[in-house]
Amino acid sequence: MTATAGEWLKRSLSPQTYRRVHSCWWHGHFYLPHLAASVFIRRLPEVQGFPDCDASEPFLHLLRSVNVFAPTEMCRVMTKHGSDKGKGWHNYTTIYSAIFRGLRDQPLRIFELGLGSTSPKFPFSMGPDGRAGASLRGWRELFPHALVFGADIDRDILFEEDRIRTFYCDQLDGAAIDDLWSQPALRGGMDIIIDDGLHTFEGNTSFLDRSLQQLRPGGIYVIEDILDEALNRWRSELETIYPKRFPQHDFALVKLPNATNDYANNLLIVRRSR
Repeated sequence: MTATAGEWLKRSLSPQTYRRVHSCWWHGHFYLPHLAASVFIRRLPEVQGFPDCDASEPFLHLLRSVNVFAPTEMCRVMTKHGSDKGKGWHNYTTIYSAIFRGLRDQPLRIFELGLGSTSPKFPFSMGPDGRAGASLRGWRELFPHALVFGADIDRDILFEEDRIRTFYCDQLDGAAIDDLWSQPALRGGMDIIIDDGLHTFEGNTSFLDRSLQQLRPGGIYVIEDILDEALNRWRSELETIYPKRFPQHDFALVKLPNATNDYANNLLIVRRSR
């Protein structure tokens, strides 16, 4: 959908109708063509594991085998709700479809930091086209028996719906993170934690340091949108600090090839093995 046509439709249609039209356009111009072409085209992620030991190999093998060119049902569902996790600029949902396979019907506890503020006063806001809570609603549909939680620094976008609760958190404030995890609804740990908040090394490590202990055995913690320029800094920390501090966890830096995004399409994936 060209920018001019998109703006005209947005002004002319109701928000719900516009989202339906945009979804149809996305299916025709991205989802279906990529699905068909993925029969012949394979794009595999670059994966580096920490620590480099045999215990992490099956998980690393799974990550390395994902064709991140091929869209999935999870890409479709997240895009329908307004999330950018699998829309094209990012293809994280191809990875998530693989690592969360077999969990769809389980009573999981899922937490995501960063609801998608549209306010310009907050760094890394989604802008006027963002839809706060999009990913949380996607998780709720994808995991019909899960409880979904979220947090954001923008208090104006916090909300509560069926199986979704959200809370305030400033991920650069250690006291705010500790207060977040002290909330009664969040006690007991999480099976999946996603950091889609402040996309800086300092923001990511601040929240990781105080939140990784909330991960249940077998759980997955993901940091999204790591910039290429931060990868070497992450490698240094993962080689020297995190495996020693969290010996029950396996860490993987994952660089996803993407024709439209070659600088901010990287993940840190952490799995608690026991």
